[in-house]
Amino acid sequence: MSASPSEGAGRSCPLHYRYLPSAFAAAAPPALRGVEVLYVVGGLYGNELALYEVLRLFDAERGNKRLVFNGDFHWFDADPAVFDRIQRSVLAHHALRGNVETELAAEAGVAQDDAGCGCAYPPWVGDEVVERSNRILRRLRSAAGPLQRAELAALPMWLRADVGALKVGIVHGDASSLAGWGFAQEHLRDATHRDTVRGWFGQAGVDVFACTHTCLPVFQALRTGGSQRWVCNNGAAGMPNFQGDRAGLLTRIACHPFDGPQKRFGVTQGHVFIDAIGIAVDAAEVQRRFIAQWPPGSDAHHSYFERITRGPAYGLEDAVRCDDAPVFVGIDERPTRSSQG
Repeated sequence: MSASPSEGAGRSCPLHYRYLPSAFAAAAPPALRGVEVLYVVGGLYGNELALYEVLRLFDAERGNKRLVFNGDFHWFDADPAVFDRIQRSVLAHHALRGNVETELAAEAGVAQDDAGCGCAYPPWVGDEVVERSNRILRRLRSAAGPLQRAELAALPMWLRADVGALKVGIVHGDASSLAGWGFAQEHLRDATHRDTVRGWFGQAGVDVFACTHTCLPVFQALRTGGSQRWVCNNGAAGMPNFQGDRAGLLTRIACHPFDGPQKRFGVTQGHVFIDAIGIAVDAAEVQRRFIAQWPPGSDAHHSYFERITRGPAYGLEDAVRCDDAPVFVGIDERPTRSSQG
C-alpha cells in the first residue's frame, strides 16, 4: 500500500523537529541583544555567488550588526569543495539548521532517515517533487564528512534577537517546527489559520517572526493584542522569488533605513525598518555552476532549473499582505510581472 500524501519520506514532520512557541519568550542571548542591523538569510541553497553578495552587503552595513543564516544554506552544493566553502563561511556567523542540515547531520540508515529530505511537504506539492527532493538529499550526503555533519548537528533550531525595541523570533519553518509550513503564503491566506498564528505570537511574546523554508516570500501583518505583528518570510536567498526578477531575497531588520537599489519592498514597525533586500548576482554564472553539479536530467535540474532561469509565477503584489492597512514604505514602482526571463 502506498503512503498517503501526508505520510512518508519528505511528507512527515518528525517529533525531534518540534519546539514550543513559548520558547521564544526567553531573553535573547547577549550577542543578539541591542542589535542595530539584523540580516536573516534563509534558503541559500548552496548558491555560492549569492553567499558572496550577502556578505558584501552585510560588510557595507554600519553599527552593531548580526548576520543569521536560518537554515537550508546547503542544497545544490553537491561538490564537496563548494559544500565546505559554504559551510565555513556560514558558520563564521550565526546559523540555524534547517531540514536540509538536520537530515545531513543524521547518520544514513537511522530512524531519522524516514523524514527523507525533511521538507514535510504539504499536500499541494506533487509526489514527483517530493521524491526528487529525497534523492537530492541522498546525493548531498556524499558531500558532507563526519566533522561537517557534527557541526550541523550542533546548530540550534531557532534563535531570538532584539533589534531596537523589536523582539524577533528567527526560525527556519514556523513557530513550532523547523519544517513547519505555518508561515507559507498558501496558509496565511486563510483567516482561521491567521488566528492560529496570532496565538503563536501571543505565546512567543515576539513582534516579528523571520522565517523561510516555503520558497516563496510573504510579509504578513497581523493585528494581535492591540499591536501589529509581522511574519517576514524571505522565500529564498539562493533562487529568484519573483517572475522576471532573478534576485534572491534576504530579510533586513534595522534601526536605520536601507539606502540602495537592492530594496524590493519594506515596512516600518515603530522606529524599526523591515525590508526585503534583493540578492542580485551574475545569472549566467549561477546557471553554469548549477549545471556543473546538476546537469540536465538530474533531479535538481528537473525541479529547479526553470525557476533559476525565469523565476516563479509570483509577483510583489502576492508577497505583501495585511489585515488592517499598515503603512508600507519603499515598494518599488517597477512592474511586478515581466515576460522576460
